[in-house]
Amino acid sequence: MDIRVKTEPIKWLFTDIDGVWTDCCIYYSSRGEELKKFSYRDGMGAERLRNLTDIKIAIITGENSEIVSRRAEKLKIEHVFLGIKNKLEVVENFIKDRNLRFENLAYIGDDLNDLEVMRKVGITACPADAFDDIYQMADFQCMKKGGEGAFREFCEFLIKEKNI
Repeated sequence: MDIRVKTEPIKWLFTDIDGVWTDCCIYYSSRGEELKKFSYRDGMGAERLRNLTDIKIAIITGENSEIVSRRAEKLKIEHVFLGIKNKLEVVENFIKDRNLRFENLAYIGDDLNDLEVMRKVGITACPADAFDDIYQMADFQCMKKGGEGAFREFCEFLIKEKNI
């Protein structure tokens, strides 16, 4: 199926964080605090997607990170699922509660814990440095790496397709 046809029914973009919005590294200080590096470009992608389309964003991550909550709050992303080990179960409940179908969801992920969801949703994307199995199955392979604008790149693709 043509990738452009897959974008038509999209209403939600689900995104992993580590390896998509970040460089897939966790930083610790001598006091043990966890740090994550986020790109302003990805934040701008979220803002542009919100302002230029009817697509809403949801974050789903296996990590239980206060930093992710704060980043989502700053970007006005209301649906944030932290510490999720079974992403597919959460997504299934999400679409059931909102009377959606899998084809209404886009998903960007980078590793095997994203695979089950990516096999079901309408359109998938991954950063350039995603795990090989994810890279091979994604509908849209970003030219940018995780933490270096991959999320923004996919947002810009969706914006363009929704506004044609």
